[in-house]
Amino acid sequence: MSFFGGGKYTTLRISQGGKKKDLPEGLWLKCKKCSRTVYKKQLEENLSVCPFCSYHSPMNAPERIKLLTDEGSFVETDADLQSVDALNFTDTQPYKARLEANKAKTGLNEAVVCGLATLKQRRYALGVMDFRFMGASMGSVVGEKITRLTEKATDEHIPLVLVTASGGARMQEGILSLMQMPKTCAALKRHANAGLPYIVIMVNPTYGGVTASFASIGDLILAEPGAMVGFAGPRVIKETTNSKLPEGFQTAEFLMQKGLIDRVIERKNLRDELALCLEYFAV
Repeated sequence: MSFFGGGKYTTLRISQGGKKKDLPEGLWLKCKKCSRTVYKKQLEENLSVCPFCSYHSPMNAPERIKLLTDEGSFVETDADLQSVDALNFTDTQPYKARLEANKAKTGLNEAVVCGLATLKQRRYALGVMDFRFMGASMGSVVGEKITRLTEKATDEHIPLVLVTASGGARMQEGILSLMQMPKTCAALKRHANAGLPYIVIMVNPTYGGVTASFASIGDLILAEPGAMVGFAGPRVIKETTNSKLPEGFQTAEFLMQKGLIDRVIERKNLRDELALCLEYFAV
């Protein structure tokens, strides 16, 4: 049985006549929030949203692209860009080995997929971060792909949409990772100067240098219900400030009340709402 919010796997066992029987792996999934068991096909038909408690479990980049684009319209850009181990970094394993393992696990070359597409026949640029790839940490290639996508959107005079999900900067690249914060923001400034719209969709979780840079400067910032957004995590903040945090701290709903996020939109409505926003921002 898969915990679809947590990425852990186990086998569901049921009792029949006093005997325990193993069911095939992956047929049933367990909600991370309400712990109810959900049939995998039912969950997929519901866009990976729990039918009992509406918990929005993660979507990978291909699933997200399918949700937000017209069928067959997405054309990927810079697909061959790959990270290198410029610092010869090793933690529990060499960075090179970690990169190869994540490529094999996800089928992606990096933690963001970028390209041009249409949504309800309206053309725009789309970048989607995939948390499966090293927690969608922002390394040099992530920053470069987002910068190039932004520049292409500016050159072609079309809107830009970024779906953010990240644990923050990629520690294996040190200052090279941190440099992506001003680089992406500079490209977005040029995009804004051209009078072009930039829409951010924050999904769970969006943290660290991503939040502190391109995720927080959209003309319109949307989020999925329950998405956790911040710079440092609640535990770190609580221990640092030695104070009790407000209920719902760092959730999308809390941040909408405080003015950081403009709208919280359920996944089933996200496609239509984004299409409407692109129409409103039409240039």
